[in-house]
Amino acid sequence: MPAHALRCRNCGRTYTLAPQYVCEECLGPLETERPRPAVDAEALRARIGAGPASLWRYEDLLPVAHDPVADLGAGLTPLVHASTLGGNLGLRRLFLKNDGCNPTWSFKDRVVTLGVAAARQFGFQVLACASTGNLANSVAAHAARAGIQACVFVPEGLEAGKQVLSAVYGATIVEVDGTYDDVNRLCAQVADEYPWGFVNVNLRPYYSEGAKTLGYEVAEQLGWRLPDHVVIPLASGNLLLKIERAFAELVELGIVPPARVRVHGAQPSGCAPIVAAYREGSESVRPVRPQTIAHSLAIGNPADGRYALEAIRRSGGVAVEVTDAEAVAAVREVAAREGVFTETAGGVAVAALRRLAAGGIFGPDDVIVVYLTGIGLKTQESVAGTLREPVKIRATLGAFEAEVLPGLAQVRPRAGQAVGGA
Repeated sequence: MPAHALRCRNCGRTYTLAPQYVCEECLGPLETERPRPAVDAEALRARIGAGPASLWRYEDLLPVAHDPVADLGAGLTPLVHASTLGGNLGLRRLFLKNDGCNPTWSFKDRVVTLGVAAARQFGFQVLACASTGNLANSVAAHAARAGIQACVFVPEGLEAGKQVLSAVYGATIVEVDGTYDDVNRLCAQVADEYPWGFVNVNLRPYYSEGAKTLGYEVAEQLGWRLPDHVVIPLASGNLLLKIERAFAELVELGIVPPARVRVHGAQPSGCAPIVAAYREGSESVRPVRPQTIAHSLAIGNPADGRYALEAIRRSGGVAVEVTDAEAVAAVREVAAREGVFTETAGGVAVAALRRLAAGGIFGPDDVIVVYLTGIGLKTQESVAGTLREPVKIRATLGAFEAEVLPGLAQVRPRAGQAVGGA
């Protein structure tokens, strides 16, 4: 592995590389650390541009080496200029980072790609995780690709689509009677007792670095410049934290010019502990019991909540909560205006964008990126009951013209053709 050590985020103690995630000194989280030699920024940009059409184009910046056996091609997802949605909000340079285009249709493929590569290098024969759904799907798929067993732990009540997308890859699914936080505690116990590679427990220092590629990639897709604002859904808080750090790294390496990126976090009101701490001016994040349809964000005790909160404040960003109804409306709006069907977490981010725009946070020429972290096909239940029913008609032109055409604006028959007839 290119990284040479693990370092505690809190006390700074270093450790040799191992499947370890907690500091023995202060119980703080461990992260990978690597030397930062002088870099020829122009040569690195050229090397990235000539690299594979996946997140592995940033291998020079990642803590594990490319493992072809565990690679499903995650990354390099579309950055969509949302001209219609942006025009509605008075934002000319609004972009949607559509990570629903990854191999298992969520950003979790980025982190799992690194996690499974680390698992193979440490010799684990079982790949596991605690998950609200998307991570389980990705672990199951990557384990199948790598030829190792997968065991995924999820809370009860998970969307049926996400259960299917783990089972189809042959994973053992363990549905735990409780919330994600209950699942996470159980997985920590299992990881202590059995030699399994839990991507978001004992392999977390390697796995979590994959989220940085969402920062690297956006900068590259914007022509090696940083956006003015980003809006990111918050679950554990790690995604926001790593994207913010990725931007800082690019500046430190001279790959992009220095710029201030205001990092905004979004949570559903039924699970918004980070937003509550931000609003109260608190330094700590108090756990809550999740009650939201945005299951992928339903983490009541976010592991990186305090650090994400610090990143938001450090950047001059805002933490916003939105209702489930606002999130569902946003999912429908993005689909109808931009042709992108995002899951409820993306709906939370877009609904937060709308609130921020209404609050005057953005300038009309600011470059704004909203992160859509998964595809809406996994969470169809959230919008199914809000959509128009099909128009049912007899198989005649007359029935079509009588019952369908009145509902369509400015539709006319071809020139010279009469309307009517049974």
